[in-house]
This record gives sequence, C-alpha cells and structure tokens, in this order.
Amino acid sequence: MKKDRCKFHVPVVLVFLVYLMGCSSDSVVEDVTKDILIESISIYGGFITDGGSSQLTVGVIPNNATNKLVTWTVSNTEIATVSDSGLLTAVQNGKVMVKATAKDASSVFAEKEVTISGVQGPPVLVESITILGNAITDGNPQQLAVEVLPENASNKVVNFSVSDTSIASISNDGMLTPKNNGSVTVTATATDGSSTAGQITITISGIYPRNATADNMLLWQRSNGGWPKEPYNDFSGYYREQTEAEKNLALNTKGNTDTTIDNNHTVGELRYLLSAYKSTNNPEYLAGAMRAIDYLFLAQYDNGGWPQYYPDSSGYRHQITFNDNAMVNVMNLMWDITKGINNTNSIDTSYIDKAMTAFNKGIEVILQTQNTVNGKKTAWCAQHDEITLLAATARSYELPSNSGSESVGIVRTLMLVEQPSAQLIQAVIDAVTWFQEVKILDIATQNTGSDVIVVSSPGNVIWARFYDLDTNLPFFCGRDGIKKDTLAEIELERRTGYSWYGNWPKNLIGSEYTSWKNKHGL
Repeated sequence: MKKDRCKFHVPVVLVFLVYLMGCSSDSVVEDVTKDILIESISIYGGFITDGGSSQLTVGVIPNNATNKLVTWTVSNTEIATVSDSGLLTAVQNGKVMVKATAKDASSVFAEKEVTISGVQGPPVLVESITILGNAITDGNPQQLAVEVLPENASNKVVNFSVSDTSIASISNDGMLTPKNNGSVTVTATATDGSSTAGQITITISGIYPRNATADNMLLWQRSNGGWPKEPYNDFSGYYREQTEAEKNLALNTKGNTDTTIDNNHTVGELRYLLSAYKSTNNPEYLAGAMRAIDYLFLAQYDNGGWPQYYPDSSGYRHQITFNDNAMVNVMNLMWDITKGINNTNSIDTSYIDKAMTAFNKGIEVILQTQNTVNGKKTAWCAQHDEITLLAATARSYELPSNSGSESVGIVRTLMLVEQPSAQLIQAVIDAVTWFQEVKILDIATQNTGSDVIVVSSPGNVIWARFYDLDTNLPFFCGRDGIKKDTLAEIELERRTGYSWYGNWPKNLIGSEYTSWKNKHGL
C-alpha cells in the first residue's frame, strides 16, 4: 500500500509544480511591465511658531518608486493653507492635519498634525492679484511677477497655472517657458483661502523648428565664422547626434584658427545653413551663414585670390588654391549672392555689392594666373603663389603644372561673366584649345581591387591630372616628389589614393563651350 500511495502522489506533485512554474512565469512578466508603486509616505517639517510658513517634504518607500509625486491638502484652510509644492502657510493659530497623497495608482497617503502659533490677530486676506508680464517674441523664457493687494495681506503666496501646457509651462515661482507659438492664459491664485485670482494672456512667438544637422554645424563653427576640415572631412559626422565628448570638444575649440575652404568646407556648411533657414525660418541658421560669408570676405587676398586656409598660413595653406575647386566654390557662392539664387535671396541685400566686388576680383586673379607654355596661354595649376601668382608646389606629389581637373571649374566660372571682356573671352578659348590639344586617346584606367592600372580602350578620351609646364606632357609623382612618365612608376599607395586620370573637361569643351560661344556671338 505504501508503494502504491507513492505512485499516486508523484504525478500530482509534478502537475502542481508545473502549475506553480507557469504562474510564477506569468507573475514575473507582470512585475516587469508594471510601475513600482509607493508603499509608504513620511512627512517632514511643519510646525510654525512665528505665524509664517514652513516647507514640507516627503520621503517615500521604496526608493525606486516610479512616481514619487504627492498631492498636498490640509484639513482646515482657516488654520493654514498648503501649496502644490508643500509650502505650509499659517492663517491663524491652531492645529491642522496635513495630508500627502501619492499621485500614482497606490492611493497611499500620510497625515501629520501640525501646530500653528505666532499668528498676530485675524488674517488679512488677498483682495486682488495682478500678473506682470509681456509678449514673448524671441521664444525665450520670461520671469513673471505679481502684485498682491492689500500690502499687508497675511499670505501673499500664489499658485501659478497655464491654460494650455502645449503652448507653455510655468514653474512655482512664475517662470514661463514657451513650447510653441500661440497664446496662453496664466492664472495666479491666492493660497490664503480667499480664492482670489489674477490672469494675464501672453502671446508667444519666435519659436522655430530645428534642423539637427544645421545645429551640429553651428556647434562646430569657429568663432571667426569658418569651419575646420576635421573631424568631419566628408561631412558625415554632421548627420548624426553628437556625443557629449564631441560637444565638449567643439565648444572648447571655438577659438581655433584651423578654418578652411578645402574639400568644400565653410562654403558647404553655410550653403546647408541657408537651405535649413529656407525650410525653418530659424534666424540662428541665417546668422551662422552670414558669419561664414563675412569670414570669406575677410579671407580674400587684395589681388582676388583665396588661400586654402585662413588665417593659418603654415606650409602651403597660404597659396591661392584651385585644388578640389576650393576657390571656385567660393566664387560660385559670390555669384549666387549677386543673383539671389540657390537660397541666397535671404541674405541682406547690402551683401550683393560686396559679393560682386569679391567675384570680380577673383576673375581678375584667375586671368592673371593662367599659365603660359611655349608662348601660349593654357590652363591653371592647382595652386599658385599669392605674391608671384606663379604655379606652386603643394604636397610633395602636387608639383607646379597644368591641371586637367581643376582648370575645368575655373573655365566654368569664367563663363558665368555676363559681359566678358576680350581678355576673358580669349582666356576661355585658349583653355578649351589646350584641353583639345592634350587629350589622351585609346586608354583607360582599371581598378583591379588591389591596384589601379592603365589599359587599352580604343575610342576612349581622357585627360591627365597633371601636365608638365615645359612639354605639355602628362606626368605622375609619388611622395618622393620626382616626376614619372607613367602611372606604373609611382608607389602603390599613390596610384590607388589619387585621381590621376579623368574625363573632367568632356562636357565643358562640348555642349557647354558651344552654348557659351553662341550666347556671345562667337
């Protein structure tokens, strides 16, 4: 019998355990998803012996309760009043029960009897409340004030509230913080039991949508109005949220002078800010763009050229820089400002004449820096000395030369001029003639995955990045600074890390040049 009884109970126990495990699992899920409720409340402070006020506070258990807020009430407002923040104010001598009730779903509360003494005579109740404030036009917070009458009112403490918390919020001390444009009614209610209240309607404007990328660009803008090339050389870092370390670095380097027009910086950022201003009307973005334009005006040399960096003149950064279209990008911006196009119509009109002057000076230096080879005007180097205007060396592999790449953007900028001089017309014709003469036929470059090689390509037309200023022949150069006749002769790192061939002039010397000639009757 004992053996049979064991057999009978084992399955029952197992089933009961499975049931308990199922229940336990359910309760764990419920516990994870539920708020942590208050279990007990303690009230601290209270007794008033001078007929004045006392700030009450609470302690709640458990310490990790989700919502620790409480609602304050008193048993008899003829003895004392209590504000939303727990400020207990005497009305007359006596005893009053103060109650703090949890705002969460627990309904837990605590009570404390408080003795009030020191009140001299019957309380003087508030008769009127006037709120002092003005319309908000800049979207910034405003501190409101109140005038409570009579002057000898026993309790001048008021509670503030707003009619629409989606428009603004208000603190216990009357700081009105805008959230959206609109109007909001602010009410100040006496806490002495008189129910006296005052109101004011505040109109709020000047709140604009934000653009996170534009905000990041403003964060990294240097104090002089320009931008550095690092840490966001390719701009990608602007398009994500900045870390606290990045924010601190940007703020701590505001005064740095590493500002540049290299790799489309400064021009690229300010153009984005102009676009953001167009979509948001946020004046911060326009102001940032204007500071950048002022920087570009300041950076221009008297002869019309722009250096790669300003004011940093170390190394080759002081040279007039056409490399990677640096100066051309600035010139195109100046042209756009004069025409009010490409989001520049929001710029102050006083800048139009300044931009036209800067553009014209740039044109003059472009005409003066056009290289002459064997007695004929040709093209431009990627960089020119700002004093002699001669082709100059930049990095060790960027020697004085004619550029088959940068010269294209320069010619397009010359073509913008609506009433070109005879000198400018001839400069364009000479440059296009040079492009025709130095084009390379029947080869192409091929990226093998580990190298870049030159291969046969019948019918293909390309140009070299650099041409010798004496022979008009292409050359290639590694970090040793020595000219080579073929791409294969330079080191792998430079072969694969630079654009040595391209079809940059193809459209320029075709349809663009034809349209330009027709426009000017040539």
